[in-house]
Amino acid sequence: MSFDEVKKLSIYVHVPFCVKKCLYCDFLSFKANEKSVEEYFSAINCEIILSSKEYKDYKVQSIFFGGGTPSYVDAGLICDTLSAIKEYFTVSDDAEISLEVNPASAIMDKLRAYKAAGFNRISIGAQSLNDEELKKLGRVHDSRMFFETFENARKAGFANINVDVMSALPDQSFDSYMATLSKVVNLRPEHISAYSLIIEEGTPFYDMDLNLPDEELDRQMYHETKRFLAANGYHRYEISNYALSAEDGSNEGSKETNRSLDEEAAYEKYECFHNKVYWKRGNYLGLGLGASSMVENTRWKNTSEIDRYKEILSKTDLEALREDEQILSEKECMEEFMFLGLRLTKGVKISAFKEQFGHEIDEIYGKIIEQYIGCGLLEKSGGYLYLTEKGLDVSNTVMADFLLD
Repeated sequence: MSFDEVKKLSIYVHVPFCVKKCLYCDFLSFKANEKSVEEYFSAINCEIILSSKEYKDYKVQSIFFGGGTPSYVDAGLICDTLSAIKEYFTVSDDAEISLEVNPASAIMDKLRAYKAAGFNRISIGAQSLNDEELKKLGRVHDSRMFFETFENARKAGFANINVDVMSALPDQSFDSYMATLSKVVNLRPEHISAYSLIIEEGTPFYDMDLNLPDEELDRQMYHETKRFLAANGYHRYEISNYALSAEDGSNEGSKETNRSLDEEAAYEKYECFHNKVYWKRGNYLGLGLGASSMVENTRWKNTSEIDRYKEILSKTDLEALREDEQILSEKECMEEFMFLGLRLTKGVKISAFKEQFGHEIDEIYGKIIEQYIGCGLLEKSGGYLYLTEKGLDVSNTVMADFLLD
């Protein structure tokens, strides 16, 4: 097989363990004892070995350990799992390798171990730097722990750090939110994810009487986030995600199409490659409990029952692990191409639609595109179709219209 024929793959590893579940969290996560955690990672190691045989012709471009709280468990388990992936899969030398950490558990020794093992990107879940707000969210860290973790990550050698912040929190004021955002920006992380709290059914917050910011205040926070981060050199590349360029430079010209390839690479350097794989419908393999996968237009997820997960892998039965398998139709692939790709401020590449589906994009979506260009929500330029700033503000409404009858 030639280099050009090597297929690309990204890998997600789910670590479902936490000290305790946050009040707003609807992810698959829970507390477990040391024995159960070790058994789980033994099962993941088995899944890695079995899966690698299926993907021997793929080259891994990115690896992401998420949770749960990966930094909650012994660092050796995390590092050994990464080593196993590198041993059994073909991993690109320049692969982006990310790890989510919580300030309460990401101590210096762990951060040094992660860096030595090959992790090159850390994502710190700050959410807020107001201690009262953190308590109301059910977080187990305070602002002091966050600053200490960020400083230690730099000392450990991490030159690519993401910080998560949340707006529209219970009893949160505009000034409180902006104080958090300002303190984060002053640290100059390479990447910031800024998103509004969504109250999900099944979470403790769903059944609580919360004093949440009204829609007007929520919108004010949203718009000021965009303005403030842009003014500080962070370009917005996805609805909720912002990054510095390699030169720590200007956010200007995110729609420019005349940059050289080197300039483009520098501009996009700190954008999360792994997450862009999802939005661009690349191949990704989910390892671990409840992890989702999409490879060659087939989707599935692993079982969400931990005892069943461990039992299946003890019998080395990879197929029994997978649930809800769905081979996507061309119609479904077209829909996903549009409503996932339009999350990116760069939008969807018009020629890529023709390459993938054999149809011009206007042949399938011409009427909808014309309608939204006419009302200023979509724009075509430089071979891309993308949402305008006004369109991004109402993105869910626009994207819903790309579902085909």
